[in-house]
Amino acid sequence: MSLAGRFLLAVVAVKLAMPACLGADPQPYSINIGGTGDGQVDAAIQGTSLLSSLRTSVPAAPFALVDRAMGDIGRFQTVLEGFGYYKASVAITIDGRDIGDRNLPALLEKVPQGQSVKVDVSFKRGPQYHLRDIAIEGEVPAQARAVIGIKPGDSAIAANVIAAQASLTTALEEEGYAFAKVDTPQVFADDAHDALDVTFKVETGNKAKIGAISLKGLQRMNESFVRDALTVHSGDPYKPSAVESARQELIKLGVFSGVSVRAADHPDSQGNVPLTFDMQERPRHAVALSASYSTDLGGSLSASWTDRNLLGNAEQLSVSAAGTGLGGTATAGIGYTFLTRFIKPDFMQQDQQLEADVGGVKQNLDAYSQLAETIGASLRRKFSPLWTGSVGLTATHDQITQEGVTRLYPLISVPISAIYDSTGLIDPLSDPSHGLRGSVTLTPEVAFGKYGQVFAVLQAAASTYFDFSTKGRSVLALRALVGSIVGGNTFDLPPDQRFYAGGSGTVRGFRYQSIGPHFADGKPIGAAAVDAASVEFRQRILSDWGAAVFVDAGQASAGNTPFYGALEVGAGVGVRYYTPVGAVRLDAAMPLTHVPLNDAFEVYISIGQAF
Repeated sequence: MSLAGRFLLAVVAVKLAMPACLGADPQPYSINIGGTGDGQVDAAIQGTSLLSSLRTSVPAAPFALVDRAMGDIGRFQTVLEGFGYYKASVAITIDGRDIGDRNLPALLEKVPQGQSVKVDVSFKRGPQYHLRDIAIEGEVPAQARAVIGIKPGDSAIAANVIAAQASLTTALEEEGYAFAKVDTPQVFADDAHDALDVTFKVETGNKAKIGAISLKGLQRMNESFVRDALTVHSGDPYKPSAVESARQELIKLGVFSGVSVRAADHPDSQGNVPLTFDMQERPRHAVALSASYSTDLGGSLSASWTDRNLLGNAEQLSVSAAGTGLGGTATAGIGYTFLTRFIKPDFMQQDQQLEADVGGVKQNLDAYSQLAETIGASLRRKFSPLWTGSVGLTATHDQITQEGVTRLYPLISVPISAIYDSTGLIDPLSDPSHGLRGSVTLTPEVAFGKYGQVFAVLQAAASTYFDFSTKGRSVLALRALVGSIVGGNTFDLPPDQRFYAGGSGTVRGFRYQSIGPHFADGKPIGAAAVDAASVEFRQRILSDWGAAVFVDAGQASAGNTPFYGALEVGAGVGVRYYTPVGAVRLDAAMPLTHVPLNDAFEVYISIGQAF
């Protein structure tokens, strides 16, 4: 076989037939595979050895054992050559005799039944070849040449060269050469210098554009809307990354359980690339039930109903309700929330969403009691894959009782926000493991009537994630937030518009809203400024379980200057159970400092990470 053939064989899966025992008694054996001095090679050898993997599961008669060892010689040589060791040799002995000994099967037949023999594998690795000359024959753009991923001087690892072939093909397709061909690399060995020369032969063909776009699988969805929602169109330059982006944007509509896209394997009569999008619509309606519990806020039970495709254009209508304050040290009675929300995607133009809400809330907290109804609308615009902005208008009828005094605040607010997200998550149920999430919100507000006031709420929050395992199993998560209210003093502001710290959203271990200024009876007043930060390490254990340790800190002050006042710190541990609908989170935390009316510890149970 030529060197090029041997080189490629190193990355081809070997299909092996199990040898038959032909009625002879199995020969038990132990095996010792010596090291090569290269950890990656050793791991690959262990993974490819039938002597090792079949030792207990498929017993072998003496002749079959020798045959199995002979097969491992070839497999080991393939692994070694795949890592560039073309002068390596492999030796295998059974019961101290080389497997090439013709008398070995007969000698093994004489081994007393049930007695184990020893199999020893040893290697002489030899020098590792390196890549010397890397040539690309054909008219190839410089951008495509730059991404092959190998260079002279690299170790001659077969998988890397084959990956370079794939990278070159992908790069050419990204340049618009939809039907480019990159032949199997030609390899020449210079044994005198332990070097390999590699040549890629390329036929780019002509650049292509996107041809006819076919849509399959639509049921209730209007085809005209789906075509308008596509971010690629017939006549656009063909670019696989743009096609993939279009596929992901369709998934984000929330209507489809799956979207696949297929490019034709040959051009149409104009030399363009026809595309076929195949979509599977989710069930139109969804009902969800959920529950949560914390020692400070007590239990919460909620239910929601959603129509994912109200009018055939991916409009979403959802109705949700929840009972809150079911027990809890920071509550004074049972409350409720209800919300009806309508979402119109691609409103007036792509990447623009209209949202309308009608809701109500009743809550009885240590800080205040509230009965409020709200109605509002907002426009959300996606400016880039990372940046989103929104502006809204909300009217609130807000009745608040604090320290026995009841006030009515008719409110108009205009929330304006900018959001950054580089976590790359499409599924909101997935846990972030890298990237940054951040938001800045400015909300001018006007309170009318007897307690009229004009003020503005400014908030900024960010969280970032570092993956120490590259697979999301060991993640360090950091969170920070800061807020300030400008206009009027604390008591001029509606109590529910003031800042509070403490609880699962800021400083775990402290009772909800307990951090900040207090009345003489110890009840929370609320603050005009707040800041908080969290450090949490999350570790997956096995496939479905995980654990976390965390430290939170924060403060809230009557003045509108953050980072002022007593800093409160809490710490704790958590358990995670990962399900298809998100992680079930149980956190237990205790305060490391002290505030009035605080508990010895707090427990939080809910679905989803804390941030």
